[in-house]
Amino acid sequence: MDFKDIKFEVKNQVAIATLNLPDVRNVITGYETIAEIEEICKIANEDMDIRAVVITGADPAFSAGGNVKDMVKREGMFQGPPAGLMEGYRKNVQRIPLAIRSIEVPTIAAVNGPAIGAGCDLAMMCDMRIASKKAKFGETFVNIGIIPGDGGAYFLPRVVGMAKACELTFTGDVIDGEEAYRIGMVNYVVEHDQLMPKAMDLANKIASKPPRALRMAKRLLYMGQTMTLPQLLEQSASYQALCHHTEDHIEALNAMLEKREGKYEGK
Repeated sequence: MDFKDIKFEVKNQVAIATLNLPDVRNVITGYETIAEIEEICKIANEDMDIRAVVITGADPAFSAGGNVKDMVKREGMFQGPPAGLMEGYRKNVQRIPLAIRSIEVPTIAAVNGPAIGAGCDLAMMCDMRIASKKAKFGETFVNIGIIPGDGGAYFLPRVVGMAKACELTFTGDVIDGEEAYRIGMVNYVVEHDQLMPKAMDLANKIASKPPRALRMAKRLLYMGQTMTLPQLLEQSASYQALCHHTEDHIEALNAMLEKREGKYEGK
């Protein structure tokens, strides 16, 4: 697939997806953009050499979310009667959370600027977040008389807790990176020119670990949000048995005993 709205590259087993529509502040409700996000997620899952994914935006914004001009004109996915609009959400922007959550490797949002509305939720869909000091976060749907139609009501409470998610959703307030860090929304806040180096440092550290164990660990973490403890323990036992019989497990043990870095091939 030829990417037009997103710049996609792989460096040292880390996939980097850069929303590349700076003239419209990297809105993500275009049909082509959505299809490209899905394709990147598919590539990440099928290519076992990819061990982490970083999602960022072309400056000055991470993503403004929905295309407000399309909303005003009732164009694109925002056209038609209520039943048509519902289908527009289901068949378009709601494909994004399903695709991002389906990524089997760890994901990092490198938030370089404002992440507003669906842009904020896109960052919340990732496993981890790093914010530039230029970053802003806003669950701002209520400010234009709508609700989080892209899954934000699922992701935001799981990141910051229900009370803070309610406050951000009901007020539509926009917060900076330092406040986002204080409430647990982001893992780190760094100077703008250090954003991608920090994101890549974290991604490379993750990518250096046994890849099959990484994928299974991610599955377990998210299974644990809906399973009972006995169910999770049963699943953990199954995955652990598989891990013990991988070549990477033996390599990790040998590397630890020999005091060297392990070299993992996903076997």
